[in-house]
Amino acid sequence: MVNVSETLLELEERGWQALSAAGGADFYQHILTDDAVMVLPFGTLERDACVESIRQAPPWASYEIADPKVVMLGHDSGLITYRAEAQRPGEPTYRAMMTSVYVTRGGHWRLALHQQTPLMTA
Repeated sequence: MVNVSETLLELEERGWQALSAAGGADFYQHILTDDAVMVLPFGTLERDACVESIRQAPPWASYEIADPKVVMLGHDSGLITYRAEAQRPGEPTYRAMMTSVYVTRGGHWRLALHQQTPLMTA
């Protein structure tokens, strides 16, 4: 039997790996649902705008996922929430609480919503 918690954590890791390389936009083009929404510190992006934003952003040099927690919302949907730290070359470390909601579509897990809340630094 498939462990959904492990699957969702693996998908989130694969997303960060893609964002840390040249293939981030291609990964998200594939995994986002048609009606996906990303709620980011600067605003909300729908699917196509999100993919284009990823295509134009420089890759992350490093990232860390900490304290992940998976909550099942039903037999075909779940969310993962965690604290993330990531850094791009020459930029300060980005720290945020993140939540991603996944749903099954066509027998595969797809990302329907991703939300980031930046953490205040002292």
